[in-house]
Amino acid sequence: MIKVLFVCLGNICRSPMAEYVFKDMVKKEGLENQFSIASAATSYEEVGNDMHYGTKDKLDEMGIPYTKHKARRIEKQDYQKYDYIIGMEESNIRNILRIVGDDEGKKVYRLLDFSKNPRDIADPWYTGNFTVTYHDIVEGCTNFLNYLKSHCL
Repeated sequence: MIKVLFVCLGNICRSPMAEYVFKDMVKKEGLENQFSIASAATSYEEVGNDMHYGTKDKLDEMGIPYTKHKARRIEKQDYQKYDYIIGMEESNIRNILRIVGDDEGKKVYRLLDFSKNPRDIADPWYTGNFTVTYHDIVEGCTNFLNYLKSHCL
């Protein structure tokens, strides 16, 4: 089983969007039994809160199912639990490493580093543009899944 943790600042916009987009992708590929997929934050700011309504609205618009979400912060022991810890932007990567320690197992990546155009995914909490975020997440998740299919599955 491949265990994936998507991480952003608050775990209410980007990382849960990536979690549910990726769950939908692996289900459509018939691979859902080969994955454990979750999301977390690097801050305590939104711990316990549900997903942002903009994330829910975009997932609804795209027909991507989701369940009740409760934001949580990444913990040091998550490094041992997950095979891949995927941040949305460079500042997430720095904060992930502050929490989990050194990336000796080479588990920490930025989502769009799997694409042909590596870059940060803008936080729609600040931009208000959940559509751009969604397209970036789909690009990243598609390329990440292709990577896993060619290297792990």
